[in-house]
Amino acid sequence: MHELSIAVSLVEIAEEEAERLGVRVSAVHFRLGALSGVVKEALLSSYEMASADTALEGSRLVIEEVPVMVYCARCDEQRPLESVQLFRCSACGSPTPDVRQGKEMELVALEVEE
Repeated sequence: MHELSIAVSLVEIAEEEAERLGVRVSAVHFRLGALSGVVKEALLSSYEMASADTALEGSRLVIEEVPVMVYCARCDEQRPLESVQLFRCSACGSPTPDVRQGKEMELVALEVEE
């Protein structure tokens, strides 16, 4: 379950930053792409386990789900992918392997209390 190792890393990074700033973290904001290979629900429950008995215990993990966007050379446009099983432009149907968004795993922000 790699979600647990991701959650542990998030807690460690947030703890270090909270200690550096002298604040308490109330929420961790995270962007998660549809192609990241991470299961949102598993990450949420892993975060609870990883933050137990730490300075982040009781904090929330807020996940922003990022859809897959591909670039279509025929349309010269970036478009949302309708299915992760079929990499085609949603407008013209042309095949496209050019993924522009959707692989993210990114710590975006920390909500803190002084």
